[in-house]
Amino acid sequence: MRYMMLLRLDPAKAPSTGPSEELMTEMGKLLEEMTKAGVLLDTGGLQPAGEGSVIRQAGGKQTVLDGPFAEAKEVVGGYAIIQAKSLEEAAQWTSRFLAIHGDEWDIAAEIRQVEEPE
Repeated sequence: MRYMMLLRLDPAKAPSTGPSEELMTEMGKLLEEMTKAGVLLDTGGLQPAGEGSVIRQAGGKQTVLDGPFAEAKEVVGGYAIIQAKSLEEAAQWTSRFLAIHGDEWDIAAEIRQVEEPE
């Protein structure tokens, strides 16, 4: 089964310098391990929310809103799509993914199974 990890963080609580070199090295090791295990299908970080756009649809009409947006308490900062046998296994990998960030990051992950055609 495929699962998506949506990595959320509070921009006000993230280190202003971004990820440290040590964090990136440890993340690289974990991603390599996940790839070799056949777990990691795709991953990526996202540019700040203010550099994106929001497209809203209501009443059949669309409106495009370009950033910057009102400051959000939590934003999606990245994602990963993994292959796991169960939600519990996906949670174990996600826990390791988050643990690498240590005490300096206020980060959370939502794990959701990807809908698969029958």
